[in-house]
Amino acid sequence: MDFKNLKISELITLPITVGPNTSLLKTREILLKNKVKRVVIVEKKIPIGVITEKDIAKKIYELGTVPIKSVKAKNFIQKRLYTLTRDNSVQECAKMMKKHRISLVIILNKDKTLEGIVTETDLVRVFITKKVQSNKVSKLMQTKLITAEPSDPVLLVENLLLKYGISRVIIKRNHKPVGIITFRDFVPAKIPQWIADSADPKEVQDYKFKKGLAESHANQMSYLFPFHATDIMSSNPITVEADEDVKKAVTLMMKHNISGLPVVKNSRLVGIITKSDIVRSLAE
Repeated sequence: MDFKNLKISELITLPITVGPNTSLLKTREILLKNKVKRVVIVEKKIPIGVITEKDIAKKIYELGTVPIKSVKAKNFIQKRLYTLTRDNSVQECAKMMKKHRISLVIILNKDKTLEGIVTETDLVRVFITKKVQSNKVSKLMQTKLITAEPSDPVLLVENLLLKYGISRVIIKRNHKPVGIITFRDFVPAKIPQWIADSADPKEVQDYKFKKGLAESHANQMSYLFPFHATDIMSSNPITVEADEDVKKAVTLMMKHNISGLPVVKNSRLVGIITKSDIVRSLAE
């Protein structure tokens, strides 16, 4: 199938939405509850902004002593939203994502109200649902990698995510991928997720009921100092072989609800392939 003539009307999905006065904490709760990576801010059915997991992590990183409970969705309104209509093509959507380095395009009705969204995931799915001609993973993967070691401090990993504007850091040991850390791991709650998941139950309770613990303390990153990459990384990451077809990478991403895969050759890390890489191939 020639996807160049495929209309994005076939790919539109309905997003989870929030109002401009929804709190940051409530927004985070909605993201986690619905297992989505973004919500659209709407006012009178008109989209005015988008909030992603990455936005929340960055905002918390910038807050300083500002109480987290005072932050609203309207604090995330972008200067520009990237929009199309249902009459645009898949290739036009892919080109827009590539040009502006975005993972979502908002689809508007004729009256400028929200009809839906098209995400990188929706575009990537074209490879397995529309029988599009594919390539080898090695043709699309990135070989310039940002990695860390299991013993590296969590704050170093977070700094890499922010400094390079990336969504994941591969944790490697002896040239082999042993873990992966994404922005989702840095969306703080009252109790850091890695404490809740891995600590002794008594430690969790001590943290939860610590005297003087206030909401604003979640803005202070000092509690991260004792932790290392191995404490929060997702171990044994899903990988794909460099000589596999891209469709295999897409299938793995869809199956495991992830947006990037370490690429290996003879078990050694040689690259990474993400949904963005696949979308760029659709734009060409």
